[in-house]
Amino acid sequence: MSLTTTTTLHNGVEIPVFGLGVYKIPEQEVYDSVTSALALGYRHIDTASFYENEEGVGKAIKDSDIPRNDIFVTTKVWNDEQGYDETLQAFERSLKRLEFDYVDLYLIHWPVPGKYKETWKALEKLYKDGKVRAIGVSNFLPHHLESLMEDAEIKPMANQIELHPQLTQVETRNYCKQHNIKVEAWSPLGRANYLDDPILNEIANKHNKTPAQVILRWNVQSEIITIPKSVNTLRQKENADVFDFELTNEEVQKIDSININKRIGQHPDHFKY
Repeated sequence: MSLTTTTTLHNGVEIPVFGLGVYKIPEQEVYDSVTSALALGYRHIDTASFYENEEGVGKAIKDSDIPRNDIFVTTKVWNDEQGYDETLQAFERSLKRLEFDYVDLYLIHWPVPGKYKETWKALEKLYKDGKVRAIGVSNFLPHHLESLMEDAEIKPMANQIELHPQLTQVETRNYCKQHNIKVEAWSPLGRANYLDDPILNEIANKHNKTPAQVILRWNVQSEIITIPKSVNTLRQKENADVFDFELTNEEVQKIDSININKRIGQHPDHFKY
């Protein structure tokens, strides 16, 4: 495995298993961040209209001289942009900011009650029209997915959720696996809130790695697409240096045991929509 290793979505599109998240990185900083990540070999960039940095992401990709089709780019429709017509318009705004002809993966950012089904119909249209290569959701729990698929023509290809050792989301992961929906982890390092955990440190010392690298390796080995955020080139390099060691089954289980169902972000059912 390496930074260019991919997994296949259920429609046949390949997505790199490791990428760069750019949550709320300011415009100029995001340009530098994406530029350095691409230089290190990253080929998967995850942004969103809510992050207010799509222009910087698009410019960095354009200026990199790497062919557009060699880079996988995700963006998302925000809560106040949802609804059928609103989503189609929001997508065009994102496309214009990115200065792309298409987006690789377009996600519904949160399951806005009473809106996400209409939003999904818009995503299906964008997919059928060839403006996006794949469509999916973010922060959807099994009951949201069940509800969505009652009326959907196309099943989501990915579900991006908060996922890290203190929040392993086993039920949602199992549901997605059963329905061939790939799981992506946002905030895979738990915002570095518990890197002093003794289990993580014991495993890190054994492999001569950092606790952060152990967490990212755990994600990758657990078949979770992971997109750690970093604006620092050295940290980006360190984050990506997780393909030269392997956790044992026992170590994976030990990391699983850190789970306390603790969220950093909001619960999808209690979000102030």
